[in-house]
Parts: sequence; structure tokens; C-alpha cells
Amino acid sequence: MATVTPRTLSGFMELLPAEQLKFERMLALLRETYSSYGFTPLDTPVIESAEVLLAKGGGETEKQVYRFMKGDNDLALRFDLTVPLAKYVAAHYAELSFPFRRYQIGKVYRGERAQRGRFREFYQADIDIIGDGKLDVLNEAEIPAIICDTFTRLGVKRFQIRVNNRKLLNGFYAMNGMSEKAAEIMRTVDKLDKIGAEAVRQCLINDVKMLPCKAENVMDFMAVKGTNDEVIAALERYRGMDATFDEGLDELKTVVRYLADFGVAEENFAVDLTIARGLDYYTGTVYETLMLDHPEIGSVCSGGRYDDLAGYYTDRRLPGVGISIGLTRFFYILSEQGLLSDEGGASPCDALILPMTEELSPAIAAAAALRKAGLRVQLYTEKKKFKAKMSYADRLGVPYVVFLGEDELAEGVLSIKDMRSGEQRKLTADETAALLRADAAGRAAATLIKE
Repeated sequence: MATVTPRTLSGFMELLPAEQLKFERMLALLRETYSSYGFTPLDTPVIESAEVLLAKGGGETEKQVYRFMKGDNDLALRFDLTVPLAKYVAAHYAELSFPFRRYQIGKVYRGERAQRGRFREFYQADIDIIGDGKLDVLNEAEIPAIICDTFTRLGVKRFQIRVNNRKLLNGFYAMNGMSEKAAEIMRTVDKLDKIGAEAVRQCLINDVKMLPCKAENVMDFMAVKGTNDEVIAALERYRGMDATFDEGLDELKTVVRYLADFGVAEENFAVDLTIARGLDYYTGTVYETLMLDHPEIGSVCSGGRYDDLAGYYTDRRLPGVGISIGLTRFFYILSEQGLLSDEGGASPCDALILPMTEELSPAIAAAAALRKAGLRVQLYTEKKKFKAKMSYADRLGVPYVVFLGEDELAEGVLSIKDMRSGEQRKLTADETAALLRADAAGRAAATLIKE
């Protein structure tokens, strides 16, 4: 029988064990952080009816959807976690308590051209807060606190959450007679960080077909900079010229006002009028998060407020606010740039037990006792030479190896070797468990990302 060359499709990430363990640590940390804010876990199907998934229809997104027939069923793979959430809330409205807070970490699929840092299959980590009819703006003020907490726990020291409000932008365009082109202008301005101010100005003139004076007004508005208070003070000059603008300004002031109460330091937050988010369904506050020392990575967490995402599935008004982290791309770039720390360890176990006698029962019992003490323990029973066994431990990156031979059995102790320092000593079973637990706790407390 001819063999098939093993290969992974382009645009799909497949990690080796040590890297996979780091990725799992990231997943666990996100789940822990989101749960601490009262978000409940949710898992929606990867495959949906194409009619349901593509209810909005049209646009670039539909071109990227993996769609296929199975019998008479027209099916599609989910392309994000937000549309399935809208369907879920609409379908289970009577069974949910509002505001409904959920987090979901799962794979999504997009048939776009695979390239460096862009994948066809990738993990997203989303949180959303959905209201019934109304959703208080204070929820939009809490989101930066969750972003801040998340990236602090990951080990990112220098990051900035940049915030704007789409109502400010819509109101500004309305007062300047640009409402019909508002969405197109926002999508163009959203490219400022990528292509620069002059290129955006030319795009507004050449592609959006704006008069040069109108394009200049937009660029001047986007150039408003300073501290959060200074930017808001500059925006106050426009108050009274458009009702939508005033509403957006009041919402932005509320978000900024409660930052300190939510524990967000001012250096981690900035009002940035250039942030628009390209998706049209955002209606209020919008967020983007940057690692200041690595701007080439781009936004690592983004999202915003939306008022009618579930409108394709229900007549009920279900406003929400949410953010999403593209985990696969984020992890890939961190790994590529050597920013993932090894301090937390990337071993599948806290200790590897090597029986040194023919009788295996004592080693099996020792492994079971250590697992009962809450430790991850692997028992190695292969008939290999000692050097090969130690080489295996090295390749796994285990922090400790436990030997159990005739001398240890006679003395009622375990020999435990620290594979990092080379130190070896004899301890009782309880002392061994205490040492391993302390070491595991120290490694668990280490940040995933290097300072």
C-alpha cells in the first residue's frame, strides 16, 4: 500500500507538545479571568445551517465562508463567534437571564488566502454582555477593566486600550453633511495606523469621492490628541451641533469617568478618534488594544457596542457589547518573536517517576499518592537504559524526576532530582508532595509573556 505524505493544510496551525501546553495555559488563564467577572461559558456548533449563519448575507464575509452540501442540507462552518451568539440568544431568549454574560473560546473558519500570521482555522476568545431591550452604558465602561486584567495576567506590561464612540463619528459626519458616506469614511479612516495620514487623505478624495476641504475636515477631527481629559474638552466644542454626537460624547465621558473605579490605569487607556472598527454593526463604544512595544502585531483585542445584532433572528431588541481576541494569530506572533516565557514550564507533568526495581507496585502506589495530592505525575515503565530514561525526562522538560529503588524502599523515602539545578535528595512521600506542590504553584504564577 502506498504511503501518503503527512502534511498540514496551509492556514491551519498545528503545535508541538511544548507549544501546545503554552497555548493551553493561555486558554486556562482567559477562562479564569472571564469567569471572575461573572461570564458563563458557552459552546455553539461549529457547523450551522447556511441559512441561519448567513442571515445577514452578502459582503466579503460570505465569500470567505466554508459552505457545503451534505445530502439535502446546505451547511456552513462558523466564521466568527458573534453571529452564533446572536442566534443562540434569539433561540433561547425565554430561558436566559438578562443581562446575559457569556464567554466563548473556540475555532472559527475563513476561506481567505493564508499568509504569515493569518489563518483559515483559528481560535477566537470572545466575551459579550447582551441586554433585553436596553443595556446600561456602564457595561461599556467595564470592558476596558476586563481587557486590562486579561493582559496583565498574561504578562503584558505595556499595552493601551484605545477607545472611541461610533455615535461621535456619525454625529460629526452628519453635522458636516457626510452622513451618506459615513460607513465608507470610517472604514477608510480605520486604516490610519496601517497606511498613514496622507494615504488616508488621498483615499478619502480618490476612493470615497470627497471634496478636498471635506477630507481635510475629517483629518483635522481625527488629529485631536492629548490626555483623555484634553480630548474630551476638545470634543465639547462641538456640543449642541448634533444630537447623535452629544449622545456619543456623554457615553464616552461615562466610560472615561469610571476607569479608575474599575482599576484601569490612565497609561493603559486612551481616547482615540481614529478608532472606528470596520464592521458596520457597531453603534457605540469601540475598542482596540495594542502592545506598545510591539505595534507591528496590530490590535490584539477589539470589539464594541452593537444594538441590533440579533435582528435577523428575532423582533426583540437585544443590544450588546463585546470584545474578541484572535488567539491563534496572537499566539503565533508571540511565539515567532520569542515573547513566550518558559518560566511557567511546558511539561505535561510535575514529576516523572522512574522505578528502579523489577517490582512496579511501589512506584505505581507512589504515583497514585502524588496524584491524589493534586499533582500531575507520569510513571515511566519502559525497559530502557538509565541514560535513555533521563534523556526522555530532558526532552519532556519535566522539573523533577523521582527515583524509587531498593535503597529508597528500604528507607521508606523517595529520591527526587531537580532537573533544572541537578540537586538530588531523599524525602518522605509527604515532603515530596509538598515540594512538588510549591514548585507547581510557583510555575503557575509565572506569566506567559516575557516582560
